[in-house]
Amino acid sequence: MEPAQIDPTRERLLDEAEKLFALKGFDAVSVREITSRAESHLSAVNYHFGTKKNLYLSVFEERWIPRARRVATKLDVLEKNNVTSVEVMVHTLAEAFMRGFGDDRERLMHQQLIQREMSHPTEALEMIAEQVTKPVFLRLKNMIVSHQPSQNNGEDMFLCLFSVFAQIFFFNFGRNMVSLLTGREYDPAFRDQVVDHITNFSLYGLNGRLTES
Repeated sequence: MEPAQIDPTRERLLDEAEKLFALKGFDAVSVREITSRAESHLSAVNYHFGTKKNLYLSVFEERWIPRARRVATKLDVLEKNNVTSVEVMVHTLAEAFMRGFGDDRERLMHQQLIQREMSHPTEALEMIAEQVTKPVFLRLKNMIVSHQPSQNNGEDMFLCLFSVFAQIFFFNFGRNMVSLLTGREYDPAFRDQVVDHITNFSLYGLNGRLTES
């Protein structure tokens, strides 16, 4: 079977819709504005997506979720290499988010979309939870518990992982505030320092700093 051909009009609609939804939110963006930016006609949205809501959900399904999965692929490497160090697991995850976006524009757009969705949830939030967030959480939890049997395998472990991710998200998506308060730019050296900090701080939360010889 030959791969489906990419429709350039559909791709432009997704690209421009993602930018506008990230910048303004779902309700503030009109179909006419999207089609104008995409240099297409109103009928193109109806033809390719049916409704503005379907276009919005497609942005998450075809843009946001694949990008998030790409960042999370670092977990594949850990599993493939049978990494047993919790310190390496957390460090790898933090580094993946700090360095995993193509550029600052992509990172900012990714951030704005999820922030708006969490504040004003639609069906997209459940899609993200089921297809990305929950699988990543469960994989990391199972990896930690399988290599550290003493670790709590219940709700407390899940809350610990929320705390790990909360640090990652804040230091990644709250860069402007962090820079203002620390006086540091997010150059490679500072990103490395932040990753080390997240790792060390998280290990204390995961029942104490784990040292391995």
